This record gives sequence, C-alpha cells and structure tokens, in this order.
Amino acid sequence: MNAPSYPISPAGYAALKARYDHLLGTERPEIVEIVSWAAGNGDRSENGDYLYGRKRMREIDRELAFLARRLKNSRVIDPAEQPDTSKAFFGATVTLADENDARKTVTLVGDDEQDASAGRIGWSSPMARALKGASVGDLRIVHLPSGPKEWEVMAIDYA
Repeated sequence: MNAPSYPISPAGYAALKARYDHLLGTERPEIVEIVSWAAGNGDRSENGDYLYGRKRMREIDRELAFLARRLKNSRVIDPAEQPDTSKAFFGATVTLADENDARKTVTLVGDDEQDASAGRIGWSSPMARALKGASVGDLRIVHLPSGPKEWEVMAIDYA
C-alpha cells in the first residue's frame, strides 16, 4: 500500500528538514546528556531531571518519527514551475472578492505550511479545495462551518 503524498513548497520542505535536523542534532543530544547525568544521581523515582528528561526524549522521538515520515512522503512542488499559470493550483496566490466586494488574498500551500493569519491556506482546506483549477472570473462556493460562501476569482499569480 502506498503512503499518501503531501505537496509542499521548497521553502516548506527546508523548514521541516531544519526542524528535524535541530531536534536530532541539538535538542536530543542535550536531553540524552541530562538524562545520563540524572540517572547517575541514584534514585530515579523522585529525580525530576531524570523524569522530565525521559518524558521530553519521548516527545522528541515522536516528533522525529512524524517529521521523518512527512519528509519521506512529501512531494516538493515549485510554484514557479507551474505550466498553466491561468488556473489556481498548488503555490498560486489567488485574489478573491465576495458578494460585498470584500477582497481577500490567499496562497495555496502544503498543509504543513499553512498560516491563516499570513494568508497561507493548506492544500486540503475547504477554501483550497474549492479553488483548485479555478480561472480568473470563476465563481466558487466555499463550504465553511458558518455555511456556504461564494467568492469570485479576481487574479491568480505564481511568484
């Protein structure tokens, strides 16, 4: 059975890789050293450094495993290499207008890169799913928890 493939931008992949490298090369060795030192202090049942260190090491190991799977299953897509820039696909920055002509600009990014406050929406979000394949002038209905909302695609840009 094939693992799912996660689209991600080159910058998003670099950020995941940097986090993985930091945990593996810096944070984990520091915790291992603390745990080793604390284990040498005798009674481990009431040794806060030992107990916290072991707990933190498990958290780091879980995150490392998650990041390793994510990096392995990521498919790096460079938006600058998009062959059809007239339609909204991964990496597109899309300017939208609602029925009140309120404008909104969003960039379609990988789910690991999403940051709604910065206008970066995850590839599997309701808004991104509605915008996939849209052209300028298209009307798209986005099904949000508050109900359906219609947006018109005003511009599409690939930086």
